[in-house]
Amino acid sequence: MHENVLRKWVRELREAPQLAFPGHGKQAVQDAEIARLRKEVVKLKMERDILKKAAAYFAKESM
Repeated sequence: MHENVLRKWVRELREAPQLAFPGHGKQAVQDAEIARLRKEVVKLKMERDILKKAAAYFAKESM
């Protein structure tokens, strides 16, 4: 383990002890938001793909 990692942990503990070391069942607010947004992106891409396929199907059928 590099000493800079330890320095970062000590600094985080001093600055915000309640938010330090979020890996033990706690998740930083930003990390939770990023995870939620990534899930939403996946869902929106699936919806977009379905709509593209539907549009192509109906365009082909109307010809």
